[in-house]
Amino acid sequence: MFDTILYQIEKGRARITLNRPDKLNAMSLKMQAELSEALWDADARKDVHCAIIKGAGRAFTAGYDLTGGDSVPISRLQTENPDAPYRGSRSVDDDIWQLERAQRYRMAAFDMHKPVIAQVHGHCKAGGTDLALLCDIVIVADDAEIGFPAGRDLGALPNQFWLHNLGPQWTKRLLLTGDSISGTQAAEIGFALKSVPPDLLEAEVEGLADRFAQIDPDILTANKRAVNMGLELMGARTLQRYAAENDARGHQAASARAFIKHASEVGLKKALEDRDAPFGDGRVRIKGHERRDENDRLIDEE
Repeated sequence: MFDTILYQIEKGRARITLNRPDKLNAMSLKMQAELSEALWDADARKDVHCAIIKGAGRAFTAGYDLTGGDSVPISRLQTENPDAPYRGSRSVDDDIWQLERAQRYRMAAFDMHKPVIAQVHGHCKAGGTDLALLCDIVIVADDAEIGFPAGRDLGALPNQFWLHNLGPQWTKRLLLTGDSISGTQAAEIGFALKSVPPDLLEAEVEGLADRFAQIDPDILTANKRAVNMGLELMGARTLQRYAAENDARGHQAASARAFIKHASEVGLKKALEDRDAPFGDGRVRIKGHERRDENDRLIDEE
């Protein structure tokens, strides 16, 4: 049915697995489109009470696919008229338009009526954090690695739910540096509902889905939408629209242009390594003094 995700319905839940494990589930536009389609299908089915989003292999997702990945026609009409002058990404407005297009795919997790659980393990970086925070509940493995390192040079966030979950100070601390936190730390500062040992993550998520399965989906919907309406009254949806425009602004920065040029010369993997090297291990200490060694690696407290 899908090329980049797995979709399964069982026991009152839809399980959606990001399925590009060889790419650490990097989210191409096609994956985001397929994810949206699966979420709306789950929302329409009377035998589904909730959806679970998780990743195959070693990661939830390492973020957006910076190589471009699979393309998706804007519409069926574009497929039938391949020579028509459709938008690309040449102008700033084209960039905003394309960012908003992809954002609409991801917003399905927030907009659909039924609750969505993010089951996060391994890397949850950049776009992975965007996707997780659009879900209603985030449950992470203790050793998950969470952060938005792309904010160091490539632009801003094309979604912005960090503020509503973490508050302004931790949002700024993490986004202005691109540093990372563990799953345990993510639960401490509000990114996640809770963290659990990796071997218990699936059982924790499935146990919550079992409880949702005992409740009338219409009741689940009523309660989710009331909370989400509260977020919207606080400006959450307006902020998402602004986030896309702000990311396009960030794409104009000299560092973003320099990164793209460097990646074209040495390859994406090497360019990412060069960008992140000055930040050492990129870890954050939630409580206490951050002492670092000569390689900028965090010194563990004794």
